[in-house]
Amino acid sequence: MAEAVTDYRKYLDPRTLAKIGALDLRARMVVEGFITGMHRSPYKGFSIEFAEHREYVQGDDTRHIDWKVFGRTDKYHLKQYEEETNLQLMLVVDTSESMNYSSMPMSKYEYGISAAAALAYLTLQQQDAVGLTLFDDELRRYFKPSNYPTYWKQLIHEMDGATGPRKTSIRRVLDDLAERMARRGLVAIFSDLFDDPIEILAGIKHLRYRRHEVIVFQVLDPLERTFPFKQTTMFEGLEQFPEILTEPRALRARYLEEVERFTTQIKRGCRDMGVDYHLLDTGDRLDVTLSSFLASRSAAIQKYKRG
Repeated sequence: MAEAVTDYRKYLDPRTLAKIGALDLRARMVVEGFITGMHRSPYKGFSIEFAEHREYVQGDDTRHIDWKVFGRTDKYHLKQYEEETNLQLMLVVDTSESMNYSSMPMSKYEYGISAAAALAYLTLQQQDAVGLTLFDDELRRYFKPSNYPTYWKQLIHEMDGATGPRKTSIRRVLDDLAERMARRGLVAIFSDLFDDPIEILAGIKHLRYRRHEVIVFQVLDPLERTFPFKQTTMFEGLEQFPEILTEPRALRARYLEEVERFTTQIKRGCRDMGVDYHLLDTGDRLDVTLSSFLASRSAAIQKYKRG
């Protein structure tokens, strides 16, 4: 009799995942559910090949010529740093007070770190390295990338319940991070991005100047996106903002306009720098989050290989 196969996809709804207290178990279930849904390994094509090429000049060692590139371009190129082609993924997680907001079973922070933990698990499974940066108005904790399998538990421990009462200052953090990361890598930012968009994009530009690949995950609650409030409401201030009593229906149109303007500015700025942007809605299933990310990585790899 064939052994029954568990369909993990039924556990991927945020309401169900929120009932699973342990972050490591949530992340494992997301990964298992994604694999079940895809019916194939998600590891293939996940990492980005960071080998570099330069044109051959007389006197170079011909043993290092990349003949595949020659076949495509009819030009000689040398492949450099092949021994350093493993992916280094740096997870950059916003722990500021606004990330605690939730109208759903999972707060923005819980949703973001569940996705981040799942990506860390996938990366370590393929022997690539993962690091972690926790920040609010400054860089609070920094863990260099490692590919030891036991490292995952340490990252989980550090992310779990790490939020505090502070504000967000993304520019300062990304500038700091760009100077700390010696090797080129993939930087995945998980944040609601409640900061000055010009400053955010300047920080991302610094990372790109250092030749890092960057992907931005903007984590928002459904109510932040739709503002469905109708009755007179007292809005609780976060990140040192005061409480505000207001009539939501009078503000809704302007609020939605500002949200659209803000997200469009971030998306356009990312696109202009060759940075992937993904909006994560805490009401969406996490396998959708993973699918979108991995599809974008696969497309980037194919573009890179085509030269």
